[in-house]
Amino acid sequence: MFRFTDLVRGSEIVRDVKQKFPETEEVFERFGLRPACYDCSIEQAARKVGAVVGDLLSELNEVIAKSRGVSV
Repeated sequence: MFRFTDLVRGSEIVRDVKQKFPETEEVFERFGLRPACYDCSIEQAARKVGAVVGDLLSELNEVIAKSRGVSV
């Protein structure tokens, strides 16, 4: 089941999200986040690599929902 509390927000720390939702690893890699970004918030990390925060969050939440069998 996918709950509102499962939605990833930009203020969350990359490392925490990766630990809570291991299925997001591929998304972070595709956006070019490096280990140096793992202790930053998702918003900060996206800015560092020149990614659009909204796109990153959208893909992260989609992968999480899909892994739980919920369509977004």
